[in-house]
Amino acid sequence: MNGGKLKREDYADPNPVRIARFFLGKFLCVQAPDGYAEGMITETEAYGGARDAASHAFGHRRTPRTEIMFAPGGAAYVYFCYGMHRLFNIVTGPKDSPEATLVRAVQITGGHDLVRKRRAGVKEKDWASGPGRVCAALGIGMDHNRHDLLGETIWIEDRGVKVLPRQVKRTPRIGVDYAGKWALKPWRFVWEPKA
Repeated sequence: MNGGKLKREDYADPNPVRIARFFLGKFLCVQAPDGYAEGMITETEAYGGARDAASHAFGHRRTPRTEIMFAPGGAAYVYFCYGMHRLFNIVTGPKDSPEATLVRAVQITGGHDLVRKRRAGVKEKDWASGPGRVCAALGIGMDHNRHDLLGETIWIEDRGVKVLPRQVKRTPRIGVDYAGKWALKPWRFVWEPKA
């Protein structure tokens, strides 16, 4: 590990937008039952907790599914979307303040043979080019939900990659039209290194 695994304090930033941008260029590492794979995070979305109408925890909604969002930053929140895709989120911020960052895309940087098997028939550029694809490529399952990101199963590393401001595109989040004015907030970050 060059820069090393992120520490608890790295997840503690109470500003969900700032921390979603922070995760660009970090490495999501997963030790699954069938092997190890990793990817550099290239796209994220911020979710602003109880005040954010697009968040699962809007209005301090605490359910068995959302309870993990109220944990201190540094936990995995994995859920099913439309009953078929698993989506991976990073719980951020202080305890009882349910912010999260959705990881929407990664560039595979390790475990290529394993990912090729998992994503058979899919072009390499599309292996992890969407939030459901990230989980399929890296082997993130529902068993990863609630995992501590400081553990040995799923974690994030900082290897010193610099993400320049001019390379980051900000847009509204995807698929949250139901959230009214919150759907318009430019809380999606896309890293385009060649920009």
